[in-house]
Amino acid sequence: IHSFNGHITGVILLAVGVWGKLTLGTYISLIAENSTNAPYVLIGTGTTIVVFGLFGCFATCRGSPWMLKLYAMFLSLVFLAELVAGISGFVFRHEIKDTFLRTYTDAMQNYNGNDERSHAVDHVQRSLSCCGVQNYTNWSTSPYFLEHGIPPSCCMNETDCNPQDLHNLTVAATKVNQKLIGMLLACCLSRFITANQYEMV
Repeated sequence: IHSFNGHITGVILLAVGVWGKLTLGTYISLIAENSTNAPYVLIGTGTTIVVFGLFGCFATCRGSPWMLKLYAMFLSLVFLAELVAGISGFVFRHEIKDTFLRTYTDAMQNYNGNDERSHAVDHVQRSLSCCGVQNYTNWSTSPYFLEHGIPPSCCMNETDCNPQDLHNLTVAATKVNQKLIGMLLACCLSRFITANQYEMV
């Protein structure tokens, strides 16, 4: 059963590493000035755990004491590494959050719409349906806003964003928040219908 758990852990780390490399690349590029190797470390660790899990199965089938001792030593190293990683993540969680906020704010201040970090900011805003660090007013201090207004990636529907509207923060806020208001109204209507259905029963 330990070998099976090792396989599951290895497959999960491998999947997270591949997912991180394919999906989180833009987020990681905002945090790190130069590219980080975290996804590759996860992929390598996951692959190693799967290989050692297979080694554990082989050692069990062969009934070899030295192979089983080697497998037990590997399991203890994996446990210690996971424990250290978990404690480090918990202890440094605020520093990680502060680093992301600081680098994201810096990327917004240096936004020009053309470089890699600007494209990363656009990707984050589109994929998370957000605008700015806390909200759209964070763009008002950016040199880009003074010339161009908020970036089109702030708009829920970029075809509906008129360049003149993006210079006016009040109009821009309306364009950005239209979908949010629609979602809020849909939730209120859904709750109202559900409450009426319970009253009818």
